[in-house]
Amino acid sequence: MYATYLRLDILVWDSDRAVIRAARRKLARSALRDPARRDARKHFYREMLRHHANAQRLVTQFRL
Repeated sequence: MYATYLRLDILVWDSDRAVIRAARRKLARSALRDPARRDARKHFYREMLRHHANAQRLVTQFRL
Protein backbone atom coordinates (compact mmCIF):
# COMPACT_ATOMS: atom_id res chain seq x y z
CA MET A 1 0.00 0.00 0.00
CA TYR A 2 3.01 2.28 0.15
CA ALA A 3 2.75 2.79 -3.61
CA THR A 4 -0.80 4.05 -3.14
CA TYR A 5 0.43 6.48 -0.49
CA LEU A 6 3.00 7.81 -2.94
CA ARG A 7 0.26 8.40 -5.51
CA LEU A 8 -1.80 10.58 -3.16
CA ASP A 9 0.10 13.66 -4.36
CA ILE A 10 0.49 15.16 -0.90
CA LEU A 11 3.42 16.81 0.82
CA VAL A 12 5.12 15.31 3.83
CA TRP A 13 3.99 18.19 6.03
CA ASP A 14 0.33 18.04 5.03
CA SER A 15 -2.11 17.37 7.83
CA ASP A 16 -3.75 14.03 8.55
CA ARG A 17 -7.00 15.50 7.29
CA ALA A 18 -5.40 16.23 3.91
CA VAL A 19 -4.18 12.63 3.76
CA ILE A 20 -7.67 11.28 4.44
CA ARG A 21 -9.18 13.57 1.81
CA ALA A 22 -6.63 12.50 -0.79
CA ALA A 23 -7.10 8.84 0.08
CA ARG A 24 -10.87 9.20 -0.18
CA ARG A 25 -10.48 10.50 -3.74
CA LYS A 26 -8.62 7.31 -4.65
CA LEU A 27 -11.48 5.03 -3.61
CA ALA A 28 -14.21 4.01 -6.02
CA ARG A 29 -17.60 5.59 -5.44
CA SER A 30 -19.17 2.19 -4.83
CA ALA A 31 -16.61 1.45 -2.11
CA LEU A 32 -17.42 4.72 -0.35
CA ARG A 33 -21.12 4.00 -0.11
CA ASP A 34 -21.11 0.32 0.76
CA PRO A 35 -21.65 -0.21 4.50
CA ALA A 36 -20.20 -3.70 4.25
CA ARG A 37 -16.82 -2.23 3.28
CA ARG A 38 -16.59 0.13 6.23
CA ASP A 39 -13.88 -1.89 7.99
CA ALA A 40 -11.86 -2.08 4.77
CA ARG A 41 -12.10 1.71 4.36
CA LYS A 42 -10.96 2.25 7.94
CA HIS A 43 -8.04 -0.09 7.39
CA PHE A 44 -7.10 1.74 4.17
CA TYR A 45 -7.21 5.17 5.84
CA ARG A 46 -5.17 3.93 8.80
CA GLU A 47 -2.54 2.49 6.47
CA MET A 48 -2.26 5.81 4.63
CA LEU A 49 -1.93 7.68 7.92
CA ARG A 50 0.71 5.21 9.11
CA HIS A 51 2.77 5.73 5.95
CA HIS A 52 2.35 9.49 6.30
CA ALA A 53 3.54 9.48 9.92
CA ASN A 54 6.50 7.33 8.93
CA ALA A 55 7.43 9.75 6.12
CA GLN A 56 7.22 12.68 8.54
CA ARG A 57 9.41 10.84 11.04
CA LEU A 58 12.03 10.11 8.39
CA VAL A 59 12.12 13.71 7.19
CA THR A 60 12.50 14.94 10.76
CA GLN A 61 15.17 12.39 11.57
CA PHE A 62 17.30 13.11 8.52
CA ARG A 63 16.38 16.81 8.26
CA LEU A 64 15.48 16.53 4.59
